[in-house]
Amino acid sequence: MKLDSFLRSAKKIIPKNLFRLAQPPYHFLLSLAGAIRYGFPSRQIKVVAVTGTKGKSSTVEIVSAILEEAGYKTSLAGTVRFKIGENSRANLYKMTIPGRFFLQKFLRDSVTEGCQYAVIEMTSEGAKQFRHRFIDFDALLFTNLSPEHIESHGSYEKYVRAKLSIANAVAKSKKPRKILVANADDKESAKFLAIPSLEKFTYSLSEAEPFTLNTNGSEITYKGTRIKTLLPGTFNISNILAAITYAETQKIPLEKIKSALEKFRGTPGRVQKITLDKTNPFNYLQNFEVIVDYAHTADSLEKIYKVFEYSRRICVLGNTGGGRDKWKRPEMGKIADTYCDHIILTNEDPYDEDPKKIVEEMAVGIKNKPLEIIMDRREAINRAISLADKDSAVIITGKGTDPFIMGPNGSKTIWSDAEVATEELMRILESKQ
Repeated sequence: MKLDSFLRSAKKIIPKNLFRLAQPPYHFLLSLAGAIRYGFPSRQIKVVAVTGTKGKSSTVEIVSAILEEAGYKTSLAGTVRFKIGENSRANLYKMTIPGRFFLQKFLRDSVTEGCQYAVIEMTSEGAKQFRHRFIDFDALLFTNLSPEHIESHGSYEKYVRAKLSIANAVAKSKKPRKILVANADDKESAKFLAIPSLEKFTYSLSEAEPFTLNTNGSEITYKGTRIKTLLPGTFNISNILAAITYAETQKIPLEKIKSALEKFRGTPGRVQKITLDKTNPFNYLQNFEVIVDYAHTADSLEKIYKVFEYSRRICVLGNTGGGRDKWKRPEMGKIADTYCDHIILTNEDPYDEDPKKIVEEMAVGIKNKPLEIIMDRREAINRAISLADKDSAVIITGKGTDPFIMGPNGSKTIWSDAEVATEELMRILESKQ
């Protein structure tokens, strides 16, 4: 019997409490077995990890885009998609990096296809399950840290330690250069920069000044060069600076970096603008913004709302995920109450919790703004778009590109915020004709 089949069988047989104690060696053995099975592929390709609470998916995509513009063949693994060379597929696993040898096989396939770089989004949950072990990393990009997954890790301090374990894995890599790129604007960066055996680089928003922002993108100044980008918000400027800083460690000329950034059209589910196809006869009727964004922490919710500060903000937001981070539910409601002009609370990923109860816990934080509770997510999106008028921004947060709504007993409903928003936008614009 193969090792991973044996371990899966054991997981079903061993009592749950005992298996919980056995999980660390279980996941460690899976990582080791995967590396052996696929011949330690990370030794044959440059592996760049990106970690942090927010900005990982966008930073992974930006790094890959710059490397490709410089002539390198890349692979990419993250929350949004998996890409090897020209072949790309959506991540439908409801997790950033799946287990069961996935990452080692992905790296082996990347090597086989002739990729020179693999850019990988690394999470604290993945680190907790040793998915970063037995990978020889070349670099780690650290974006930021704020409280998340507290129930899963046990405390914020343990969450930070899980992130730091990724940096320690880079420090222990057998690669000749072990690079750390850290966000100097984040208070936790000092903990990453204190790790020895790393070649350290930092970035800060001040390096992009003067910059301008609007809902259609931003323009930064980097080392005297003006760079226009379609990515809005200061948070995206930070992501861009992380990618630029790493690219410079690879001796990529600034003109190539500029070219890549000005071509880059954004990451699905991250401040994604929803519009009808240009050939649609009703698209001229849309005089407002519809945005889909993954924002699922209090900090990221505030940042996306600030991008549209000059618009009438109609906000659709759901729960914070059943069984996790319950503390932030009223906080999310409070932020919506601060920035939104009209709030619609709806269902998102209740898992085994009562979705109505979760939404009601969010509503506690809403004191001053018009509030509707519409549990059907499609109906909620339709209602929000129907309320939009000139210069409004309908901001749909929480799921981004998540492909399912997760329900009780492991049930899941196929879902796409972008597709549903597009369908409802078309329906409403047609009705105005």
